[in-house]
Amino acid sequence: MQSKIENRNSKIPMRSFWSEPFLWIHFAGLAAVPILLGLCLLGLAVGEPREPVWQELLLIAVVGIAPVLWMQFFRPFNIFSILIVAIKPEQLTTEQRKILSLFKTPLEQLLAVLAPFFLVAILRQIYLGASIAAPVAPFPPEWRLAGVLLAAVGFLFSNLFLQVPVSVLRVLITSESAFAATEPYPLEKIDRDFTTPGWQVNQILPLISVQPKQSSPASEPIIEDTASNSSNKI
Repeated sequence: MQSKIENRNSKIPMRSFWSEPFLWIHFAGLAAVPILLGLCLLGLAVGEPREPVWQELLLIAVVGIAPVLWMQFFRPFNIFSILIVAIKPEQLTTEQRKILSLFKTPLEQLLAVLAPFFLVAILRQIYLGASIAAPVAPFPPEWRLAGVLLAAVGFLFSNLFLQVPVSVLRVLITSESAFAATEPYPLEKIDRDFTTPGWQVNQILPLISVQPKQSSPASEPIIEDTASNSSNKI
């Protein structure tokens, strides 16, 4: 039984670029989607839907989809960033620039177009069942417009936190050979072709260093000298 499990695992070879922590950090953002859709539900639970219903749904859909779709289609989100800080382009390694190249493929653009359809289907179901959350609505019933705007903001961020992980997943399933054949993205075009939020720094957090620390070449001779000195004393 154990040999069978090992054989199955051997069919899923590890990719070298899977060790890139930024890929997993942004893929984990997918967990925020249900929370943000819950925020959308709370907004729609305020008051009664106004006629015609399609106007409110259209407003929420446009506000929630258009900005993120434009970004992912034309200037994909630069995953080498967290919150309000980003790594400077000149500090990126060759492997990291290869990863950026994978975000600028036609398949990534196709996924950016298809992903919102999934959320729109969920939004419709949320809209129809929003009355169940009326007892915990954040605003009084007469503040329906504020509730709709809150729902639009929640839908916007839910779309963002879906689109980026979907793009990351597409990169993660790239074969090792395809990744090796990928050209690093031109350094001078990164700022122009990617959406990079926040301040640019040399590295983000000590544990996510762009340049791995190397042991000092002088460390070994120091150890040797110490050993020789101790032997002389004896």
